[in-house]
Amino acid sequence: MKFIDEARIFVAAGNGGNGIATFRREKYEPEGGPNGGDGGRGGSVYFVADRNLNTLIEFRYMRKFVAQSGEKGASSDCYGRGGNDICLHVPVGTVITDINSNEVIADLDVDEKKVLIAKGGRGGLGNIHFKSSVNRAPRQFTLGEPGEERELRLELRVLADVGLLGLPNAGKSTLIRAVSAARPKVADYPFTTMHPNLGVVRVNENKSFVIADIPGLIEGAAEGAGLGIRFLKHLARTRILLHIVDLAPPDPAADPAHDARAIVRELEKYSPELAAKPRWLVLNKLDLIPEEDRERRVADFLQNYDDESSENHCFKISAINGDGCRPLVYRLQAALEEMGKTKQDTPLANSHEFIDDDNDARYTTRDA
Repeated sequence: MKFIDEARIFVAAGNGGNGIATFRREKYEPEGGPNGGDGGRGGSVYFVADRNLNTLIEFRYMRKFVAQSGEKGASSDCYGRGGNDICLHVPVGTVITDINSNEVIADLDVDEKKVLIAKGGRGGLGNIHFKSSVNRAPRQFTLGEPGEERELRLELRVLADVGLLGLPNAGKSTLIRAVSAARPKVADYPFTTMHPNLGVVRVNENKSFVIADIPGLIEGAAEGAGLGIRFLKHLARTRILLHIVDLAPPDPAADPAHDARAIVRELEKYSPELAAKPRWLVLNKLDLIPEEDRERRVADFLQNYDDESSENHCFKISAINGDGCRPLVYRLQAALEEMGKTKQDTPLANSHEFIDDDNDARYTTRDA
């Protein structure tokens, strides 16, 4: 299944049916009164958050949705039939924006949340509403109102408590494989991850949290280098960011501290609010550094990186074999509890499972 996180669509509610001006014409009723009915209301367009969906691929090819219009009124006081509503199901976390006004109409961040996006037009009035003691044969009726029309931008922002960011091949996918049952693709070339991956980290029987992995950033991503910064929006709902740094890059001339600062700059260019989130350093691939050189390499990095928060929230791990991952998970859970974001016995369905294209495996939970 291809991951689609943006779509542009056009929705139109149905028009209301017209009222009608008719009169009773029955045997022995030569001068019957007005009996024209009202027109039916037009169908409306609703959006519903559905936790069983994880992509906007349904809106990639079908981009126009028009609700049914109401029927016009009829004689004998018969009202027109109302048009059928349209309910469009989208993944939880979808943000709906009006393209013309750039106004955020709805944020479907809760499962089964239903919002009215385009209201159907009201039906017109028949002449039965215009009769009076001085107007016994009214010929007035009103037309149905047009339904609302909108051009919409749908944007999926995944729901996760912790987000991973860093350079390509820094070990983000390996880390999410180590702490959850998620199985994103891992390979020895850049940009292995092409779309966000989610995993549920089970700390114990009653506590868990959701972690998100996005494609790697490189310097100049804000200007479109690499995969750009289009996937950073998926970190907007996270509470904590884990900045994964490769301390043993394959290029001997690479400077991990310089590369880490470049990632922070790209984050600030994209969104100051996102850059202001708590950001923890995770120094990865220590298994590739001789044991006697590890402390020196870590100290040199922290000195060159020069971040005040690094000393309090800096973790040294080896994601490939799991060293240091369990203490990191426990610290994350404790921090999320302090933020009031603890998830008690989180069912996987609420975490918006993603399907791995390569092995067709659905991510499930596993003890950290």
